[in-house]
Amino acid sequence: MTELSEKSEFSTFLLVVAHPDDAEFPAAATISRLTAEGKRVVIAQVTSGDKGSPDRNAIPAELAKRREAEQLEAARREGAEVVFLRFPDGELEPNLILREAIVKAIRTYKPDVVITHDPFRPYAFHPDHRAVGYAATDSVYPTARDPLYFKEHLEEGLEPHKAAEIWYFGSEHPDLFVDITDYFDRKIDALQAHVSQVGERPKEEFSTMLRDRCRELAKDQPFELAEAFKVVQMRR
Repeated sequence: MTELSEKSEFSTFLLVVAHPDDAEFPAAATISRLTAEGKRVVIAQVTSGDKGSPDRNAIPAELAKRREAEQLEAARREGAEVVFLRFPDGELEPNLILREAIVKAIRTYKPDVVITHDPFRPYAFHPDHRAVGYAATDSVYPTARDPLYFKEHLEEGLEPHKAAEIWYFGSEHPDLFVDITDYFDRKIDALQAHVSQVGERPKEEFSTMLRDRCRELAKDQPFELAEAFKVVQMRR
């Protein structure tokens, strides 16, 4: 088992997520801790969540605009940056089109660590989450590393890049436990920016379930609250 302090050599982190709020539910406190420690964190938002509403009369373009604004506000509260890839919600496939967009983000921001959905977890139900997890994995290795993939990137001045690690959130067997005890309130604050998804529930009411989950993740750790990831080392 490892803790975030053991990853101090890393300075840039790229989250690749399917929908607005997909970064915040599993990792908002980790993002906040990283930025507080002077790290650069970029969220690559693959879709803008244009179908993420129970309202059958919602207009997808207007919903996407609202959810992008919510994501920008959540990221501001975390100290992170956001890039919108604007793929259609609910229609993602782990194909070369999606991979090219993620590779371009990797080559642009040159992260030490890519953080994404775990597509290998049993019962990972959402197809967009699986698609992004697979595409991000394939983008890190070998695609972003090797110059003959998407040679047009070279013409744009984007060089190949090797990420050191992938961190998967939502994993069945995590092995990196981040102490978020001092950052839990910032997690709730960031999540509450996603009003279209979480509503306007009182902060204490909203935080109870999440605190219990973070306490469960910190079981057997020398701190109270955790967010957890499965780490795969990529550099050899």
